[in-house]
Amino acid sequence: MKRAIYPGSFDPVTFGHLDVIRRASAMFDELIVSVLNNKAKTPLFSVEERVNILKEATKDLPNVTVESFSGLLIQYAEEKNVHIAVRGLRAITDFEYELQIAQTNRLLSKGKLDTIFLTTSLEYAYLSSSSVKEIAAFGGDISQCVPDFVADLIHEKLKG
Repeated sequence: MKRAIYPGSFDPVTFGHLDVIRRASAMFDELIVSVLNNKAKTPLFSVEERVNILKEATKDLPNVTVESFSGLLIQYAEEKNVHIAVRGLRAITDFEYELQIAQTNRLLSKGKLDTIFLTTSLEYAYLSSSSVKEIAAFGGDISQCVPDFVADLIHEKLKG
């Protein structure tokens, strides 16, 4: 069985993330979408909320599971007995950053964790979670960036 992990913050999940999830789920028997609990960041949504949002957004993909993790990806992947991480790339700047992480993960895992990169579909190349939050904070339309139910949740969070 071919299994992979797609790790990320997903704060919030965007159509770009969902594009990568759909495409990766077609490549693997099981795709584990793993929400990172990063203590260094102050997210808009809690880890539990992000997991629940992703479960709702991927409910039509039977081979996708969603869970959270903290710590090093290589330790999490070893616990799950998964040897492939999936990462999305929007631009060359993403590649430089992601390549360094992929090489570090491969080194620290003693060659047990490889990374595959999926380039973002062109219609989502501009999208980032940070830009979605900024647009929403200024009252902009984020309907082209995230599913409707996610947009509603973002607006609720920003009101409160």
